Amino acid sequence: MELALASAIGLLTAAGVYLLLRARSFDVILGMTLLSYATNLLIFACGRVVDGKPPVLRAFAPPTLEHYTDPLPQALVLTAIVIAFAMTAVSIVLAIRSRADNGSDHVDGSDGERLQEARNQARQQRRKRRQRA
Repeated sequence: MELALASAIGLLTAAGVYLLLRARSFDVILGMTLLSYATNLLIFACGRVVDGKPPVLRAFAPPTLEHYTDPLPQALVLTAIVIAFAMTAVSIVLAIRSRADNGSDHVDGSDGERLQEARNQARQQRRKRRQRA
């Protein structure tokens, strides 16, 4: 179980970092999402994954730590999921706006500048043709 969980965390982290280093905004958003999943799994694993033990006190079980699991990592992960969802939504909105303004989904906007230059050249060529005619 621990090996599978550690492998999943490692794979999610590696894929997230790879996607973060890409130059497209969608890849960066997907990389951030994968990194948040890896972080959630890491927080959850730090709380010791335990089967069959409740995180809250029960009436018939003695109140010692050997009968319960730590509820704090579960609460942190639940909060992190909500925050990551909201941040992903904000990032997507910003990426869509950036694509609309720049004409490209390239992170630094370099493709947008080239596309804009090509459009301007095409307009100038059309104007020259009209003037000749």
